[in-house]
Amino acid sequence: MDIFEVKSIEGYKEELSKLLIEVVNEGASIGFLPPLEQVDAEEYWGNLLKNDDVVLFLAVMDGKAAGTIQLHLCQKENGSHRAEIAKLMTDPSIRRKGLGRVLLKAAEDKAKQDGRSLLVLDTREGDVSNILYQSAGYVKAGIIPGFAQSAQGHLEATVIYYKNLNMTFDTKNSS
Repeated sequence: MDIFEVKSIEGYKEELSKLLIEVVNEGASIGFLPPLEQVDAEEYWGNLLKNDDVVLFLAVMDGKAAGTIQLHLCQKENGSHRAEIAKLMTDPSIRRKGLGRVLLKAAEDKAKQDGRSLLVLDTREGDVSNILYQSAGYVKAGIIPGFAQSAQGHLEATVIYYKNLNMTFDTKNSS
């Protein structure tokens, strides 16, 4: 298996679109509702890397996209130390074999290289991904009820996590 940073979507759009459609249609809560159409998936991927604030990692196994993760770099002047983990996806046929953890580590390593010391993410409450993030050292900051709509039209809660990548926080002004 190869894991690498993708600088251009060209050559990967079709495989990435298949993966996105598969995970969304299986119920993943990553910003889309099923059924996700090919044209919508391709439009998403085609626009993703137009700004330099998104870092995309791709895992390829047997010539096919097996997983992805994104690192969204905060561009605000007072947020240059932080980034967001987004859209961790793994091929459903190879889940629970450690790929998610390897992708997460790749994003964390890139964040450190870029001088980022705080990572944040959110995931649907009750999803198995919560176990991964907690076991990888992410701390639950809170829950927002009614955050995302499900395919059935229900509003579901999301859990917000953060991870300190060896930084010192200023606690003088914390309440």
